[in-house]
Amino acid sequence: MSDTEMGGVTLGDQLVEQTNAMDIHSPPATSKTAASMTESTLTSRRPVTVEKPTPYTFDLGNLLANDANPVQLSTSNPEETLAANARDAAQVLINQLLSTCELKSTTDGVHLVLPAPSTPLPREKSIPAEKAPTKWELFAKKKGIENKKRDTKLVYDEETGEWVPKWGYKGKNKEKDSEWLVEVDEKKERETGEAHDARVESRAARKERVRRNERKQRANERNARKTT
Repeated sequence: MSDTEMGGVTLGDQLVEQTNAMDIHSPPATSKTAASMTESTLTSRRPVTVEKPTPYTFDLGNLLANDANPVQLSTSNPEETLAANARDAAQVLINQLLSTCELKSTTDGVHLVLPAPSTPLPREKSIPAEKAPTKWELFAKKKGIENKKRDTKLVYDEETGEWVPKWGYKGKNKEKDSEWLVEVDEKKERETGEAHDARVESRAARKERVRRNERKQRANERNARKTT
């Protein structure tokens, strides 16, 4: 006799007989059941209109809805009361946005145009301290020198017919570096007795001006820290 046979009856036959004897029936879903589920879902939804004794006030620019009505907390379930109040506030805010704000359609989608905020919000950080005046600003204030509005950083290049920067990358001040013919300063050569490369001297003078300006800037920063 094999392990799966007991008294001439196999375990498979026993399972089939037990299943037939249990008479298991799963009730099919009827239209009445579906209708009752739909009705329970509709009755559980809250209305989209919210009415309270004291009307809400809004600051749509900050997406803010103020509820001045006192909160009556339930002793048995206070969390449910707070959730209901939060839901009502969110609902009236959405209603106010859709009824008063302008709708615009763009390639990114439809969006609302919010008005300017009316509630001042506190700063996260303190107001930054006023920057100490530089040595030049103190001198200009003492002498009554006013800052003149600087012109544009571009200058017209007549040779190329384009507007190019005065300084920096491809600046007008570097045009002598790429010229194939540079005028020789005869007076300087007679005084020194040496030939000079105008291109190399122009680059060296420009770098020296940059270093001198950086030294002045560091000195101004040190003086400003001392005064504070």
